[in-house]
Amino acid sequence: MIPGAGASSWPKMGAAERAALLQILIHGALSRADLAGRLGLSRGRLTRITRDLIEKKLLAEGATEARSAMGRPSELLVLQPASHHFLGVKLTGDVLYAVVTDLGAKIVASTEVTLSSRSVTDVVGEIAGVARRFMEEMPTLTAVGVSLAGHIRHERDGEVVDDSAYLGWDGVPLATLVAAATGLPTTIENDVQALTASEHWFGAGAGLDSMALVTIGVGLGIGLVINGQLVEGAHGRPGMLSHMIIDPAGPVCGSHRGCVSSFLPNDSIVAALEVPGLTYSGALALARAGDPAAVAVFERAANALGVLIAVIANLTDPRKVVLTGDGLGLYDVASEAVHSAVAASTDPDAAPIDLDVQPFDFSEWARAAAVCAIRGMLR
Repeated sequence: MIPGAGASSWPKMGAAERAALLQILIHGALSRADLAGRLGLSRGRLTRITRDLIEKKLLAEGATEARSAMGRPSELLVLQPASHHFLGVKLTGDVLYAVVTDLGAKIVASTEVTLSSRSVTDVVGEIAGVARRFMEEMPTLTAVGVSLAGHIRHERDGEVVDDSAYLGWDGVPLATLVAAATGLPTTIENDVQALTASEHWFGAGAGLDSMALVTIGVGLGIGLVINGQLVEGAHGRPGMLSHMIIDPAGPVCGSHRGCVSSFLPNDSIVAALEVPGLTYSGALALARAGDPAAVAVFERAANALGVLIAVIANLTDPRKVVLTGDGLGLYDVASEAVHSAVAASTDPDAAPIDLDVQPFDFSEWARAAAVCAIRGMLR
């Protein structure tokens, strides 16, 4: 355990206080009247709640705004983001990416560490080492979030990694181990679920009651928010559409023929071109140069992406579909094919899909883990 670490810096809050803080986290500065209306509370009750949050240095009184032409100015309640900081860690099979964010999920520091091994002991030690270094600079470090590809089982005493192919882990009580090593409350989450939660609170989906996230690149990920809640499903994930069949005569992904995963991930695109030594960036360069074979492969992948987006929209009717990931070059070179497939697979009388393409930076995975730490403190 890191000497001096602990959760004592995070104040105890009741449900109403947490709800008030969450509204300002997601929506930004609000007047007391607006906040009371959103929460369905009396002005007197709301005043007591916000006074407590101000005393706990989570909120502050900011600028004033006129409520009407003749009304009294109303002071806005604003977040005090620097009051607490959160460590977010994204684990791959080889590298630990870490960021520290403030309470508003703004990145204030970052680092990356090449993993010396994939053993649980060594990886937990690396996380603790990163936490120790950041804590020396920021004693307000409050909690840790860790995200990784794989199946995460949510247990009462902390999350367990049941399956992580990149790390070769199964049945690892990672939340308990990291909390013991750092002395900080720890939340573990699947990386796509973490990114979905981050976009819902602090990104393109902030304030929406429903949204979907699709990530394309090395892998394919899908996250859903319905009725304001992250969909976890009976087994900790929203469902697996990556093996939905697009073309029964298509290529084999390893376990299925013609599924989304046989067309869409970066490696599937590269494999389809059958050029020795070709990389995904090289495949993109060929497509942008108009190479017929590359253009055809990317358009087939774009069709699969469009069908996938349409299926998600048909099933859940989200306010927005966020598209991101390190494979966004696909959309750059074949966006028309994506939209054509969406149109062909949806009801022409349905509301148009709000497809929000978000530029991708790998640090977003680690930031999403920090957001999960913030969410964990507000449960």
